[in-house]
Amino acid sequence: MTPYLTPPMGEPSPTALDLFCLPCAGGGASAYDRWQEHLDAQGVGVRVLPVHLPGREGRAHEPRFTRLDDLVAELDEQLDEALSRPHVLYGHSMGALVAHALTLARQRRGAALPRALVLSSHRAPHVRPNRILDPGADDETLARALAELGGIPWELARRPRFRAAYMPLVHDDLWLCSGWTEPEDVEPLSVPLHLFAGADDRLVPVSAVAAWRDHAGRGSELRTLPGGHFFVRTHAELLLPELASVISRYVPAVTAKDGHRPTAASGGTW
Repeated sequence: MTPYLTPPMGEPSPTALDLFCLPCAGGGASAYDRWQEHLDAQGVGVRVLPVHLPGREGRAHEPRFTRLDDLVAELDEQLDEALSRPHVLYGHSMGALVAHALTLARQRRGAALPRALVLSSHRAPHVRPNRILDPGADDETLARALAELGGIPWELARRPRFRAAYMPLVHDDLWLCSGWTEPEDVEPLSVPLHLFAGADDRLVPVSAVAAWRDHAGRGSELRTLPGGHFFVRTHAELLLPELASVISRYVPAVTAKDGHRPTAASGGTW
């Protein structure tokens, strides 16, 4: 079993869909601890699989990635078998960028692709970052900016010991996200994109999320929810039903004659 996934309990149902969840910068798999419970309550046949990245939480002793290509190559190798099942990739902020890059790498080599990508609170790769969270800033400045966005409590941002322990992770993750793609080099994906944006997000405005449409070879839809960059946490009660409605489109269906068959994803812009 790969260290990137917690061993699941029992065998998945043949009609279940795997939902791989990638964390934001400075975050970890624990952000999705209660998603299985909440999505079960929505009646969606999905198995939530948070992805455990190195350098945080239970893998804090391991070196972190600071180059997107290196992380994607590792994920492609480590998750290849798990990604052979019907699945959807979800990523918030940094996780959205990683989910897209992983899908693009697998598309280029002809590997199994997700039925859809669900991306929240990250600019499209050809949109340049605005540097509100500058990876080159000192720890105190960066912690203050993160607290202003609601990413960490002000009480912790003011503590030097906390900053010394936590900010190196944030710096490394922000460096990983710091690149961009030239508009003429955009390569559309052959899977649908479902986009979520926070209406009051100063770091990634709605327009920067909407720009993902240029990467959507099978159509895209954008949903705007109340809140800022971390609406995934502050407005989870609104996000999760919306997410359930998206995922339900891609859960494998069962037919009496043929047994199990996948539900085809529709193209176009919804």
